[in-house]
Amino acid sequence: MVSAVFHSPTAALPAETPAAPARSAAAPAAEARTEAPVPRAPRDWTAVSRNFWMAVLPPLCGLGLLIGLWAVVSTTTGGSIPSPQATWAQALEIFSNPFYRNGPNDQGVGWNVLMSLERVAIGFGMAALVGIPAGFVIGRFNFLSRMFNPLISLLRPVSPLAWLPIGLLVFKGANPAAIWTIFICSIWPMVINTAVGVQRVPQDYMNVARVLNLSEWKIATKILFPAVLPYMLTGVRLAVGTAWLVIVAAEMLTGGVGIGFWVWDEWNNLNVKNIIIAIFVIGIVGLALEFALIKLATAFTFEEVKA
Repeated sequence: MVSAVFHSPTAALPAETPAAPARSAAAPAAEARTEAPVPRAPRDWTAVSRNFWMAVLPPLCGLGLLIGLWAVVSTTTGGSIPSPQATWAQALEIFSNPFYRNGPNDQGVGWNVLMSLERVAIGFGMAALVGIPAGFVIGRFNFLSRMFNPLISLLRPVSPLAWLPIGLLVFKGANPAAIWTIFICSIWPMVINTAVGVQRVPQDYMNVARVLNLSEWKIATKILFPAVLPYMLTGVRLAVGTAWLVIVAAEMLTGGVGIGFWVWDEWNNLNVKNIIIAIFVIGIVGLALEFALIKLATAFTFEEVKA
C-alpha cells in the first residue's frame, strides 16, 4: 500500500506532459509583451513655446513700459530727471568698483548695502528671538491673548520713524537706535502670525495631548510647532520686508554708512542719478530677500496648506 501511494503521482505524469511545451512556448511571448518599451508621447513644442513666452513676455512688457514712462518724464522735465540712458551709464560706473573706500563717509554702494543688511540681520534676529516665542505663548493661553491683543493693536500701526527718537534717547547712538527701530517694527508680524497659527491648531490635537497627559514642552514641540510652521514663516517673510523698509528711512536720519544714508547724501549733493540707482538697488535687494523667504516657506509648508 505504501508503494502504491508513492507511485501514484508518477503514474499521472504522462497525462500532464503534453501541456508543458504549450506553457513554455507561451512564456517568452508574455515576457516579450511586458518588456516592450512604451512609446514616449511626442513633446508639444507649441505649448512649450507658448508657456515660455507667457513667462518672459509680460515682465519684459512691464519693464519696457516703466522705461518708456521714465523717458517721457525725463523729456518733459527738461532733464531734471535723468534719462534711462544717462542713469545706465552712471550705474555702470558705480558698479565697476562697488567696494571702494575713500574715508568713512565716502564708500562704495556695496559697503552701504552690506552695512544695511547687517543692521537688518541684527534687529530682525532679535525680533525673531522675542516675537516667535511670544506668539506661541499668546496664542496658547486665552488670558494672555486677551491681555496683549489691545497692546499689539495699539502699537503695531505706529510709524517706524516715531520709534527712532526713543531709540536715540535710550541708546545714545545712531547705530543701536536704527537696530531698535528695526526690532520694534518687525516684531509685530511674527507675533501676530504665530499666535494666529497656534489658535488655528485643530482642537482634536489638543484633546489627544490632554488625554496623553503631555507636558507643555511636548505640546509645543510635537504638536504646535509643526502645525504653526507655515504661519510662522509667513510672519518671518512679512517681518523681513518691513525691516528692509524701515532701515532705509532710519538711516536717512541717523547717518553713517548704509543705503539709506547713501540716498540722503546723494540728495545733498544733488546727484539724482545715484538716487535713482539706489532706488533700484533697494528694490532688487528687497526682492531677493522676499524670494529667498518664499522658497524657504514653500519648502517647509505642508501640501494641503500650499493648495
